[in-house]
Amino acid sequence: MRTVILTGAAGNLGRAVAAAFADANLVLLDLKRGSLQDGDRQMFVETDLLNAQSVQAAVDKAVQRFKRIDVLCNIAGGFRMGSPVHETSDKDWDFMLNVNARTVLNMSRAVVPAMLKGGGGKIVNIGAFAAQKGAAQMGAYVASKSAVIRLTETMAAELREKNINVNCVLPTIIDTPENRKAMPDADPKRWVAPEDLAQVIVFLASDAARAIHGAALPVTGLS
Repeated sequence: MRTVILTGAAGNLGRAVAAAFADANLVLLDLKRGSLQDGDRQMFVETDLLNAQSVQAAVDKAVQRFKRIDVLCNIAGGFRMGSPVHETSDKDWDFMLNVNARTVLNMSRAVVPAMLKGGGGKIVNIGAFAAQKGAAQMGAYVASKSAVIRLTETMAAELREKNINVNCVLPTIIDTPENRKAMPDADPKRWVAPEDLAQVIVFLASDAARAIHGAALPVTGLS
C-alpha cells in the first residue's frame, strides 16, 4: 500500500485530495488539525512548513510509522492580491514566496532523500494558471507560483532518471466557500471543483503517469 504525504491537508483542496487517495496510507500535515482525524491508515502531524526542522520531524514520523513515502502532494499555498510591483512591501513579498515556494522547497528537502532510499516516488505541486504570465497587482503571487513551476521542471530534470516523477497542476479559481464569499456575483460552476482537481493530482501520482516528467498541467474548468 502506498504512503502519501499531503501538505495543507486541513484546507478545502487538501481534504478533497485526501478523500481521493482513499486506498493509501495518508500523512496529513497542517498547522491546525481542523476536522482531520487519525486512524489505522491515517495520521495527522502538526507541522510548520516554513520551519525545516518541523518538516523533517514530520517526515521522520511518517517513515517511522509507514516505512516509506511514495507520494508527496504539496497542496499548501495561498493567494493574495497585492500592490503594483514598485509598491510591494517586503512583508507581502516574503509571505507569497514563503507560503507558495518555500513550503515546496522545505518538503522536497525532507522527502526526496526518503524517496531515493525507497527506490522512487511521485511529487505533485500546485502551481497556478495565472503564473504563466504577469498580471497587474499580482506580482508577488505570480512570481511565487512561477517559482513553483520552475522548481517542478528543475526537480523533474534532476530526478527523472531516479524513478521520481515531479509534475504540477495549474488551476484557475477553485470552488471553495471562501471564493464564493469573495466573489458572490460569479458563477462557481465555471470554476474548478476541488474534487475534480484532486482526481488530476491522483492521476499524476499514479503509475499511469510514469512517462510524464516536469509537466505543468492546466486545470481550468470553464474559467
